Amino acid sequence: MQLYSVDATVVRRHLDNPALSGAEAAEWLRRLGLADGTPIFLDDETMLPVEPLCAWGRSMSYAELAEGTMRDYGRIMLRFGRHQAGRGRDVLAATEADLVAYKRLRTQQQKMPVGSAAWSKESSVLDRFFAFAVEQGHLERRPMRVAARGRNALSPRTRRGMDIRHLSLEQYRYFRDVGLGGQGPDSGLNRSFRGSSPHRDRAGADLAVCSGMRWQEWATVLLPELGMGPGASAEEADFRVQACAKYGKERGIFVPEQAMRSVETYCLLERPDFTAAAAQSLERRHRDLFVVSRVDVDTGRVHGVLDGVQRVFSMKAIPPRLRRITVWEGEFGLEALAVFLCRGGLMPGADSWKRYRHAAWRRMVALQSATTPRLPAKRWRWHDLRHTYALQLLTYLEQQMDGAEPDPVARRRRHRSYLSGHIRYNPLLIVSRRLGHSSPETTYAYLEYTDDLLHEFDAAFEGWLGDPEGEATYAQIAARACGVESSPVGAG
Repeated sequence: MQLYSVDATVVRRHLDNPALSGAEAAEWLRRLGLADGTPIFLDDETMLPVEPLCAWGRSMSYAELAEGTMRDYGRIMLRFGRHQAGRGRDVLAATEADLVAYKRLRTQQQKMPVGSAAWSKESSVLDRFFAFAVEQGHLERRPMRVAARGRNALSPRTRRGMDIRHLSLEQYRYFRDVGLGGQGPDSGLNRSFRGSSPHRDRAGADLAVCSGMRWQEWATVLLPELGMGPGASAEEADFRVQACAKYGKERGIFVPEQAMRSVETYCLLERPDFTAAAAQSLERRHRDLFVVSRVDVDTGRVHGVLDGVQRVFSMKAIPPRLRRITVWEGEFGLEALAVFLCRGGLMPGADSWKRYRHAAWRRMVALQSATTPRLPAKRWRWHDLRHTYALQLLTYLEQQMDGAEPDPVARRRRHRSYLSGHIRYNPLLIVSRRLGHSSPETTYAYLEYTDDLLHEFDAAFEGWLGDPEGEATYAQIAARACGVESSPVGAG
């Protein structure tokens, strides 16, 4: 069995068939409601669709699942289908024994077993497929029995909470300046550093830790969203994300002044080299790009040509894939509208940012000594910067509310009263809204970490970016967060 996925853009541009043009095929895909990323399963020998897997893929497209989600789900079913083929069965003939064997293979026996979080996702996809097969009449019942407390053969053995990992100020500076920036632990020049874009990587980290954005949000941000570009200069930025946000949930993003200065430094020192080197290459590919002719900052819209058609998009609604090919006429010719670029002149993808982070970790480990911050057992993730933002802001807001209250019992008592009487100004709910959590319950997981951090941040949030003598960046963020909530912390 082979797996493919729908890509209307590729079909439109590259299908060359006398019976059906690329434009006609793309139009048929649109009429059928098949979104990009819809998985298509084909038989190895006949290259005919494999049912009901293809029908299941269509059902995901009609449910408007995200493109990346459908691709991931398709790969999971392909993996299970190949496992079944190795046992002489197809997917619909799976028994409970097959599922147990597959689970043990993935979680115990293969060269690199997956963890409980990865298996939880995989098991939910399998369960979802078998529920679809029963609903559509392909099976009489699911192949796994339901045991006590709703568990079955696919259920993970353990249930994990959120893996909240955060950085202290010293750890963050070591990660940013030594790991990403290529400095020595003593802030001096590290002559062994071979990275090509330290300012870009440092700016990405600063933007993440001071905005709380997820990786896909800050890595795909556009220049106009930060108030940057020809003739524009903003001290701070306030914009909204939607298409790049998890589940497409819209929320506001605030970027403080010091993070903006870090991005501006990258834009002055490194970004022009990327745009100049890639201008000719982008010009040759202009038919495959979204070429912006006008940016309307007041309405948040961009006007341009995509696939030969004049289009208008709201910036917050531009998905990551389209952001990657969005360009405009710059100083050297066509240049990407995205803030962060790589050697090809377009924004780096997930694998590239992962490579930058892994290289930074190797440098941090190699240069670690008694004078450097202690490194954790697990390698840092970009998402740890979002956790750090949440904990820093939550702790700061709690300190503002509690004042110098030293007794944790009294603090908890005041929190209960505060939550019931002042929902709008509760620190936890403010942070939950700034992070875009679907439910405050998700943010509750951070509470167990705040008391552990209180003693570390008496000099709160000063010097996280730029000059240690500068403004208290998180105090600036907190002030804006509370302003958005219509009243400063402590009012009333």
